[in-house]
Amino acid sequence: MWHDNETAVDYLNFGVVADACASLLKRTNGEPISIGVSGGWGAGKSSLVKMVAARLNDATEPGKNTYVVVTFNPWLYQDFEGARSALLQLVGDEVLRRAATDERLFKKAKRLLQRINLLRLAQMGGEAAATIITGVPVGVVGRTISKLGGLFSSGDTEESEGESDKEGGEPDGVDPLLRPAEPVSLPSEIQAFRDALEELLEELKITLVVFVDDLDRCLPKTAISTLESIRLLLFLKRSAFVIAADNEFIRGAVRVHFEGTGITSDVATNYFDKLIQVPLHVPRLGVNEAKAYLALLLLERENADGGFDDDKFEQAMKAVPERLQRSWRGDAVTTDFLHGLVGVDDAKLVALMDLAEGLAPLLTQSSAVNANPRLMKRFLNTVFLRSALAEPQGIALDIPALAKWHLIERCDETLANALAAMVTSASDGRVDSLREAEEATHTGGSLPDPFKDDSFTREWLQLQPSLGEADLRPLLHLSRDTATRDFGADNMTPEGRALRDALMVATNANGPLTQAIRAAGLSQAEMAMARAWQLKAPKRTWRQGEDVIALVEPCKVFPELGAKAGALLSQAPLNKVGPGIIPSLFAQHWARPILIQWIESPNLDRKVKNAIQQAEKKER
Repeated sequence: MWHDNETAVDYLNFGVVADACASLLKRTNGEPISIGVSGGWGAGKSSLVKMVAARLNDATEPGKNTYVVVTFNPWLYQDFEGARSALLQLVGDEVLRRAATDERLFKKAKRLLQRINLLRLAQMGGEAAATIITGVPVGVVGRTISKLGGLFSSGDTEESEGESDKEGGEPDGVDPLLRPAEPVSLPSEIQAFRDALEELLEELKITLVVFVDDLDRCLPKTAISTLESIRLLLFLKRSAFVIAADNEFIRGAVRVHFEGTGITSDVATNYFDKLIQVPLHVPRLGVNEAKAYLALLLLERENADGGFDDDKFEQAMKAVPERLQRSWRGDAVTTDFLHGLVGVDDAKLVALMDLAEGLAPLLTQSSAVNANPRLMKRFLNTVFLRSALAEPQGIALDIPALAKWHLIERCDETLANALAAMVTSASDGRVDSLREAEEATHTGGSLPDPFKDDSFTREWLQLQPSLGEADLRPLLHLSRDTATRDFGADNMTPEGRALRDALMVATNANGPLTQAIRAAGLSQAEMAMARAWQLKAPKRTWRQGEDVIALVEPCKVFPELGAKAGALLSQAPLNKVGPGIIPSLFAQHWARPILIQWIESPNLDRKVKNAIQQAEKKER
């Protein structure tokens, strides 16, 4: 199975964008910058951010500049701790860790953490905020803070720290933070915090890069709180923010936050734009990219299972992005290119590459998937999970068949339900209208109900393998994770099914076939004859005797079946009938009345009419 975590492995040709973003961050020369990575849910924002981080780690210059990458996920803190406090604490802890080897800088970093604690307490509001702002303990919380006041001292210079150790300093029991008549100015504390952090970053020779991820998974309150905390850190020298979020979500969160104020969409957009200097959109995937992504996912699995060796997989991972980079010149991800990745001698791998090519345009067209990387990965996870469930239940289905059925489930639920209902009512799980629709896509004919005549449906019908002649009950049985499946009773006995299958492959009369007809009995032979006749319809040429074996042989054993056989034969497309089948049919008494009627039809070829008339003369 494919995990849903972000990755620095580039399957989508995002490397070019990651290079550009990393280059932009490196060229700031210490000046602050904020970059917004925008894209829908599952579009690959987190993976793109991880690729950028990997490139920054490689760009470190010891003694001159070190990129310190901090990833903050506000979603993890939702309902546990304020995202604003958590982000400040994360930054403070990282700076403290970096300063641990230098005693002087370590003391500065500890004082920075004290300021963070002060701001976190002020954010709590109520008694805590009142105590800090006025310097007078208010309520139980205020008295507790007074007792712990030394932990939150806001002295910010080395001199003040030194003076506190001298004789004549503060009397015992007097809190240096909460001295009466010396209230704390929060604006001053915020600015002092920013100045202290900027100074530390310069002395440590580090550039702090904060990646804010999964913002669009948060509730509006948490999202806005995170954005507000970013403002405290934004535009400091040697700092950079990369914020990954869906723009539409941010606009929605801003509207919720300012509900009742009559805020317009433009104002909601401007709110985010004021935080972002450089907007960067995750590239949208087209058919080429979708093909490449699906192909590499399938090859990754085969590599993990030992079906595709490491060297070839590495070559494929290099060849695919290079191909995508040249796609603007017309170097598309073609069938030949995909086959070249695996070699044409491996039928299984070739079939997987054909599957990727067939699925890509449909998953791109579908509004239910829209070539979303996360949804495509989930699509394949479902297919391979069903494949794993098939074998223990004695079901033999290949991946392409499972993928074709799940595709229509995922992208056209109405059609999937209609087909499932037909399978339920069919005695052997085969759907005639599906077979007719697949045939119509090859002949250019119109599609029968319940199929919509649109490009998606026609491409799905042409996707291999064909399902019109297949028993779809196993597919529906494995798809019970999406709907309850109840199948109608199958009135055919094992002998009847065996006869049906034998009639479908028979090309001439033979002893085993005759024995199978007798073993089935009259009623089962009738059902088997009718079903085999329907199932062989797409392959029937109407030109040779073997085309009517399924009618002729059962009637030889059970003449009572002549009426049923005649009814089936009377539905023949006369414009396709050739003279080759006339001798076999004319020898059957039940078929002669139908042949005589054919002579009167203007649709019957002259050669066929002549063949019938000659057979009549011989009979006389």
